[in-house]
Amino acid sequence: MKKRRLLDSYALLAYLDREDGCERVLEVLSKDSREDSAIMNEINVGESYYIIARERGMDKADYFMETVLPNLPIRIISNSFEDIIEAARIKAVHPISYADCFAVSTAIREKAVILTGDPEFKKVRNLVEVEWL
Repeated sequence: MKKRRLLDSYALLAYLDREDGCERVLEVLSKDSREDSAIMNEINVGESYYIIARERGMDKADYFMETVLPNLPIRIISNSFEDIIEAARIKAVHPISYADCFAVSTAIREKAVILTGDPEFKKVRNLVEVEWL
């Protein structure tokens, strides 16, 4: 069974902005959505939202949330209280952003490969598999 891909904000924004690596993200998103091939933690969706809002304005960020994201074949993963504490445990030991800790903990829980170009994930290669854009 092929492992699903977990997108972090870096991968999603690379796709939206047609930056380096966007072709690989498009490949993942082009697979049959029934395969559940792409997932993303809701915290990383929020991270993408604030980056879009900061760089392009709230109207563009709202458009992303209301129109673009619902039409992408990405299953959004919510967090329980236990999931939040697991991300906090990762943050306590690894020098990466708290949002990235949610990507790591979700990838572990879902047995997924993190799809990213964010160099911070080099610090957690002992915890998760990373596919670099």
